[in-house]
Amino acid sequence: MTGELSWVPPEIDTTVPNPARVYDFWLDGDHNFAADRALGEQILKIMPGVRDAARLNRAFLRRAARFMVRAGVRQFLDIGSGIPTAGNLHEIVQQVDPACRVVYVDRESVAVAHSQLLLQGNENCTVVQADLRDVNDVFEGARGLLDPDQPTGLFMLLLLHFVPDTWDPAGIVARYRDRLAPGSYFAVSHVAADSESERLDEAVEVYKSRQDQQNQPVPRTHDEIMRFFAGFELVDPGLVGCAMWNPEGAGDMSDDPAINALPYAGVGRKR
Repeated sequence: MTGELSWVPPEIDTTVPNPARVYDFWLDGDHNFAADRALGEQILKIMPGVRDAARLNRAFLRRAARFMVRAGVRQFLDIGSGIPTAGNLHEIVQQVDPACRVVYVDRESVAVAHSQLLLQGNENCTVVQADLRDVNDVFEGARGLLDPDQPTGLFMLLLLHFVPDTWDPAGIVARYRDRLAPGSYFAVSHVAADSESERLDEAVEVYKSRQDQQNQPVPRTHDEIMRFFAGFELVDPGLVGCAMWNPEGAGDMSDDPAINALPYAGVGRKR
């Protein structure tokens, strides 16, 4: 971590790596600690393309957000938003329309603290500290900005593969879906269990060995991820490799086809 640590909430154990901070490290961010960098480097030695995969996920966020704005959506809910870094959701959508409203949600104090600093003075954005399972708390915290009668852009990027089957992730998503107005959109990215990326299983096992029980990755197949879109109509091109979701240029792709497909990504519209 660069800079002083005086801002770090006292309950945070900086010696234990955290998925959001490891992701921040892969994106060359500043909001990570030695333990996060050590795990991030260890994974990179196994799968050097992981850093590219993180970049591709960020590019998917940009394209999906712009798609939703073009479709008329002006309010957004980002669950598991993580550590703020360049190209945040609110920056993307407010560049198109400054009136767009964004609510970030994360359970980790570090992510919330940084989001609060980033959003100071932006009356159309807020951050809520909550677990994604606490759906009522999320919507209660978002009530000041989100109109339940208007379409919402819901994002769960690189989040659901940290949700074990015992939590019923499809059921959790359905609870959010049921609270959304018709015409809302739902964007997902998720590590692919059926990816052709070499040594993915090894990387996952190393990741698991360094995480607490609440941050154990669960890669899923295409069919398994499709279940999250129940009640949504997939927009073209469907659930595909992250880089293949409506790329806008060479920068949205990797030279490695396996990395292009490592996270699946898709957007659905609530009927």
